[in-house]
Amino acid sequence: ARLATWVRQGEKQAADHTNASSAKRVDDDYLIGPSDVLSISVWKDTELTRTVLVRPDGKITLPLIGELEVKGLTASNVQRLVTQKLKAYISDPQVAVIVQEVKSRTYSVLGKITKPGSYELGKPTTVLEAIAIAGSFLDFAKPSKIYIIRPVSGGATQTLFFDYKRVIKGRNPEQNVELKNGDTIVVP
Repeated sequence: ARLATWVRQGEKQAADHTNASSAKRVDDDYLIGPSDVLSISVWKDTELTRTVLVRPDGKITLPLIGELEVKGLTASNVQRLVTQKLKAYISDPQVAVIVQEVKSRTYSVLGKITKPGSYELGKPTTVLEAIAIAGSFLDFAKPSKIYIIRPVSGGATQTLFFDYKRVIKGRNPEQNVELKNGDTIVVP
């Protein structure tokens, strides 16, 4: 119970030390990727407590431990790994790992829209929400012919169609899918 209380306090302190809008809560099964920001807290050890950026190679560097491969792991996996590595230096280390910022998951919006570009997929986002974030349609855009290019296994892609006019009228709501990492929305 003491550890659980400490972890909750650590999460609150980590949230207090960051911009509230940048700290995002992720699912327990979220897989860490390059550019994500992790908050690693070691109870009663301020020298080992730090915020780290996951490098493009999927690794982080921590004092005493050195480099750790964290890409593809969950926060609880990283917590167990850091705890195991620290046992060589500290008796019974109490570690908390929080994904502070999700930056490894992105989607892109291209075509005839005011703010084309790449956007972070830090929280569940639908196609309609992504279009709203990317601004308004430019002149001569074809909102009824929008499509999403979605990467699938083996380097192949899947094309999903999105008719903006029908979706905002309440028709074809199934086209307003939740975006996945790597999706590209094309506004012709």
